[in-house]
Amino acid sequence: MNVQTKTDAASSGSVKPVPITVAYGDGIGPEIMEASLRILEAAGAAIAPETIEIGESVYLKGNSAGIEPESWESLRQTGVFYKAPITTPQGGGYKSLNVTVRKSLGMFANVRPCAAMHPFIATKHPGMDVVIVRENEEDLYAGIEHRQTDEVYQCLKLFSRPGTERIVRYAFEYARANGRKKVTCFSKDNIMKLTDGLFHKVFDEVARDYPDLENEHWIIDIGAAKLAANPNQFDVIVMANLYGDILSDVAAEITGSVGLGSSANIGEYCSMFEAIHGSAPRRAGQNVANPTGLLLAGVQMMVHIGQPEVAEKVHNAWLKTIEDGIHTYDIFNEETSTRKVSTSAFADAVIERLGQRPSTLPAQTYEKDKKGPAVPLAVRPRPQKKDLVGIDVFVHWAGQDPDELAGKLKAVDYPDYLELKMITNRGTKVWPSGQPETFKTDHWRCRYMFAETGNRGMVAELITRLARAGIDFIKTEHLYNFDGEPGYSLGQGQ
Repeated sequence: MNVQTKTDAASSGSVKPVPITVAYGDGIGPEIMEASLRILEAAGAAIAPETIEIGESVYLKGNSAGIEPESWESLRQTGVFYKAPITTPQGGGYKSLNVTVRKSLGMFANVRPCAAMHPFIATKHPGMDVVIVRENEEDLYAGIEHRQTDEVYQCLKLFSRPGTERIVRYAFEYARANGRKKVTCFSKDNIMKLTDGLFHKVFDEVARDYPDLENEHWIIDIGAAKLAANPNQFDVIVMANLYGDILSDVAAEITGSVGLGSSANIGEYCSMFEAIHGSAPRRAGQNVANPTGLLLAGVQMMVHIGQPEVAEKVHNAWLKTIEDGIHTYDIFNEETSTRKVSTSAFADAVIERLGQRPSTLPAQTYEKDKKGPAVPLAVRPRPQKKDLVGIDVFVHWAGQDPDELAGKLKAVDYPDYLELKMITNRGTKVWPSGQPETFKTDHWRCRYMFAETGNRGMVAELITRLARAGIDFIKTEHLYNFDGEPGYSLGQGQ
């Protein structure tokens, strides 16, 4: 098993401060970051914050990435990023800074704990304590999109085996390191048999390396329904990027509020800790925002840098504050709250309770000298025998009769080692023997198969002849067998 564990630092009382990169962000960011850092430092955090500027101000200077070049060097040097929410300006051309930082620095795992604070924060699921482990770099978040015809747009869904194995293995390592009992996988492999199918297959393979942990798989739709209705049946859930993004917010909300959610973005070289909520510019400068999400991300950060005693002290002081009914406006409830406080007053209340433990809510324990989850290395699979067996040619054509399109294609003088086997529209087979009721756009997939194994020269010959015949092809996809197994999907209805 290829895993790598981040070396834990010694106790914060016996080491020099750990450098961390801090971004105060936009909107409510500066207020909640100031409150969170004040609490962490009061608890004895041995940290040396190094501030960088990111977000809206950088975007508006003309930097479409939202981060200056010199800030990257700070992140590389510290390897720890404590980040407040940012604002992305409206309009096109601005890339998501969160996605950019996560992917650029290899932060492959997003970890979001979702625990209920019943009865002090309203929830329908008092016993909920679920951790979502979300893949952070692949899937539709590759952001590779194209407009291909007048009517059709495309976004590529990319899964890699190394990326998939890495996130699945990290989920099991996290469960083992944190005393969890079960890891559940959500996917949609009944429909997306190659991409989601890979995720499920790798999950099953990796699970065999962890016989001490239960494992199970759910199709994402019924799994999401069960998570919303009965989250107590889950422990750690591992998902691909898009599913994890959506369901981690759902899980946070049903515990009480998305505004309380924290997240750690873990990588081999750098890790980022942040609240999951946005910058809430309408609340900026009012000293009313709840700093909980960013503070609990700070707790995750303290564990990560090897100061678990600080994490434990802060987490329990926060729990005691919540238990005592000292709440910011967003969670204030006359039935369970005793005092509505500002951002700074909430921080003061947590600081006052440092060293105390909750009496109703479960106290948190972070074991000193206990190693955190191992960070798995990316493992590349052995190369397989790859045979080119066909080609999908995507055509922009405004007609509606697939028989007419097939006639146009068959009229092309293409080589006899190729045969037109199928035409689909939005993935559904419309030729031969399609259904007349199928709705059709101007985007057609035309599948050619080789009589025997083909080569790139044969593909180039086909494309050249289609171009000479005036066929408006917009993209191609090679069809391969890997060790004899098809590496492409059938058309729906084929």
